[in-house]
Amino acid sequence: MALDPQAANVIDLIIKSGRPAYHTLSPKEARRLFLETRPASTPPAPQLGAVRDVSAEGPLGAIPLRVYRPAGVPDSTRLPVHVFFHGGGWVIGDIETHDVVCRQLTAEAGVSVISVDYRLAPEHKFPAAVNDAWAATRWIVAHAAELGVDGGRLSVGGDSAGGNLAAVVALLARDAGAPKISLQVLVYPVTDLGAETKSYADLADGYMLTRDSMRWFRAQYLTKEEEALDWRVSPIRATSLAGVAPALVITAGFDPLRDEGEAYARKLREAGVSVDAICFGGMIHGFVPMGRLIDTAFRGVTLIAGSLRQALR
Repeated sequence: MALDPQAANVIDLIIKSGRPAYHTLSPKEARRLFLETRPASTPPAPQLGAVRDVSAEGPLGAIPLRVYRPAGVPDSTRLPVHVFFHGGGWVIGDIETHDVVCRQLTAEAGVSVISVDYRLAPEHKFPAAVNDAWAATRWIVAHAAELGVDGGRLSVGGDSAGGNLAAVVALLARDAGAPKISLQVLVYPVTDLGAETKSYADLADGYMLTRDSMRWFRAQYLTKEEEALDWRVSPIRATSLAGVAPALVITAGFDPLRDEGEAYARKLREAGVSVDAICFGGMIHGFVPMGRLIDTAFRGVTLIAGSLRQALR
C-alpha cells in the first residue's frame, strides 16, 4: 500500500518547517518541542461531562492522573475505566500532549479514561515508568469508588512507549492474579528494544519516527544494554504470554515499529490470547491523535472506542 497523501503531507510540513529531530536535542528541548508542536495536528476537543486532576500514590511519591468522564452521565454512575499511558519514547510527552485523544476516547467510548503522567527518562530510567504505570493501575482500582469508576470493568492502553507500558502492565496483572484486565489496547507499541526488525531498516528515515530517534529513546530509557532483554522493557521476550488480557493491536504500515507490533500480535495468538490486529497500511507512526491533518486518525479513534465499549460493557 502507498503512503497516504495526508500522511505524506504531514511529513512534508515537518521537513519544510525545519523542525529538528528529537535525537539531536536534549530531553528537555525535545519535550518542549513535542508539547509546542502537538496542537497543530490535533483536532478540536469534544465536550465532556467532567475532567479533573488527581494524584495516585506511587513508589516514590505522587503520580499525577487526569480523570475524564463523558457528558450526560450522572455523577453517581460508576463507569468502566480505561487507563491510558501516553507515548513519547519514555522521554517526552505527558498528560497535556495526549489530552485531546483521551477526550475523544472518553466521548466515543462512553467510559472514564484516566491518563497517567508517569516519570520520564533519563531523569528516571527503567524501571521507573513501569513501576509508576503498575502502581497507578492498582491505585485506580483500589480507589475506584472515589474516582467514580468500576474497577471490575478495566482496560489499559497507550500509544508507542505507552503501548509498551500497557502490555507490561497486562503481564504484571496476569502474574499477580489481579486486577482483572478486560482489554489491552496497544497502538503502534514498542514490544522489543532488544532487536531491530526489518521495518526498522526499511523505514529508518523519512516517515515521522526514525531509527535514530528510537535509538536515542532507548539510550535515555535504559541504564545497561542487557536491560533491553528484560520482558518489562521488551514484553515480546516474556517467557509466556498465555493468560494475558485480550488485545487490540494497531500498527501503521510506514512505521519502523510495525514489524514488532505485528510480531507481538502473532505471539499473543500463539499463546491462545484473543487478538484483533489491525494495520493501517498507509499510515505513519503517531497518526491516531492527528485528526486535524489526517482523516484516518478518526477511524483509529473510533476503532479503539468500539473495542472499549465491547470489552467493558
